[in-house]
Amino acid sequence: MTIKDRKARQKQLLRQEILDAARDIFVKEGYDRLSMRRVADKIEYSPTAIYLHFRDKQELVFSLCEETFSRLVRELESLDSGKDPIARLKLGLRRYIEFGLRNPQHYIATFVIPHRDVDDSKLAEHYKDENTMGMRALGHLRANVEACVVAKKLRRVNIDTATRALWAAIHGVTSLFIAFPSFPWGDRDAVIDTAIDAIVDGLRPAR
Repeated sequence: MTIKDRKARQKQLLRQEILDAARDIFVKEGYDRLSMRRVADKIEYSPTAIYLHFRDKQELVFSLCEETFSRLVRELESLDSGKDPIARLKLGLRRYIEFGLRNPQHYIATFVIPHRDVDDSKLAEHYKDENTMGMRALGHLRANVEACVVAKKLRRVNIDTATRALWAAIHGVTSLFIAFPSFPWGDRDAVIDTAIDAIVDGLRPAR
């Protein structure tokens, strides 16, 4: 191993150490308690070392969320393609909700907390990047909607509009469960299934 290779490896190891420390604070204490200084203290480095790897807290959190959402994308992409397209669509929507409930801090940081400290033009660029994990997850949902329309299981809706409407609906379910865990939801699985049935069946062709 050359000196250059060794330095690159050490840099990657430190980056991962920063991410691991940030994730621990983020998951246990939440977005507001995460700071570059606290991460630096946790791994016993100077804050300057953190800024060599991540421009700011927003970039650090984005990297954490990308790392986490890659698991969601793998789950969605591994759904059985042999199933009825409606069943596959509903299963994908349920997997999304379950993922958000398993990773509430990541979900809140990505989709609930306003990104006021990020320039709107940069956010627009991010949303155009189909390789980000969030947009890949949305792309998977779009593909499922399109498959249902092609199979005539859904009426001939605008696929992009329907995709965003379905995402908005399941985001509402996910956010409410995270924000109000003590609310008397009753049978939570039944609530989730009923919500998914309602939003998908509402797009079915008229009988």
